[in-house]
Amino acid sequence: MSQRILYTKPSITELEVAYASDAAANGWGEHCYDYIHRFEAGFAQYLGSGYAIATSSCTGAMHMGLAALEIGAGDEVILADTNWVATVAPIVHMGATPVFVDILPDSWCIDPQAAEAAITPRTRAIVATHLYGNLCEMDVLRDIAQRHHLVLIEDAAEAIGSVYQGRRAGSMGHFGVFSFHGTKTITTGEGGMFVTSDPVLYQRVLTLSNHGRKQGEQRQFWPEMIGYKYKMSNIQAAIGCAQLERIDELVARKRAIFTAYRQALQGVPSISLNKEADHTQNGFWMPTVVINPSRGITREQLISAFKQADIDARVFFEPLSSTPAFTPILKNKHSYSIPTRAINLPSYHDMDEDQLQRVIDCLLDVIRK
Repeated sequence: MSQRILYTKPSITELEVAYASDAAANGWGEHCYDYIHRFEAGFAQYLGSGYAIATSSCTGAMHMGLAALEIGAGDEVILADTNWVATVAPIVHMGATPVFVDILPDSWCIDPQAAEAAITPRTRAIVATHLYGNLCEMDVLRDIAQRHHLVLIEDAAEAIGSVYQGRRAGSMGHFGVFSFHGTKTITTGEGGMFVTSDPVLYQRVLTLSNHGRKQGEQRQFWPEMIGYKYKMSNIQAAIGCAQLERIDELVARKRAIFTAYRQALQGVPSISLNKEADHTQNGFWMPTVVINPSRGITREQLISAFKQADIDARVFFEPLSSTPAFTPILKNKHSYSIPTRAINLPSYHDMDEDQLQRVIDCLLDVIRK
């Protein structure tokens, strides 16, 4: 009987175990933040950002960034309709109004023209979500944001290892956020990171992240404001430090897995995979295949075939506007069409050649029928 192929799982080695064990044994008292500070400094250096704050989730990082910018009731935030709910939830929590626009048909990221067309006097920010490792058109979005005096936020939860014209995803907006969930290229189990090169914004978020207590405050337990509790634990950060030491290896393996898929599917008509534009590098967090509608192959057919082959298949995100909390926006045609004929492919780091071939064979069987 063949072993089940998971769609993703983390790569954990003796290094992660050793660091986590050290944090559990010794990371208390005056050492309770050692791994956290080490992880933050290392991540900021890797990214090329001035500052990084480790958080309990990417959602929390987004929430604090919006709060620090005082985005709230009466404000609008533009984002792609194709997103996980974690991107929009903090916008709603802040009392602001999310404005969903369509995605581009090739990168599956926010359509800059649709974003600009949605701007009103109430618009405060645009969120650029780098979907499945694919990169948004950041030069165009930056130009739009600057001309309209808007904040440009990068949701790089899925884009560690992706590079846009020499700059790493997450380092190009007013602030960026990352996820280290167990499904991600690097993980801390749960966890996230807030990054920025704006020292004022950094201090505001740092204060908010610690119950409103300012850095350097001499009075014990003295909050300057009402803040949040979105801190990462020292043990999680220890795992993160080990993962960060291995980041080049982990990204390279993701890219190698995607390359294997691309080579095997080269020449197969009417399908498309993750985009890697000129002057960019895609971290390929989640290899994704989209079938041309002319083929008449549905997501349900793909999932059924994968299930029969004992392979996990992960669905392409449904449009947020189609979920019960919002009102459908059917003009976002790509956001509504693509999920009906797309799936994410397995891509965990220690997939072997036989497992990759099983996935490829299963996919080709469906496509060629």
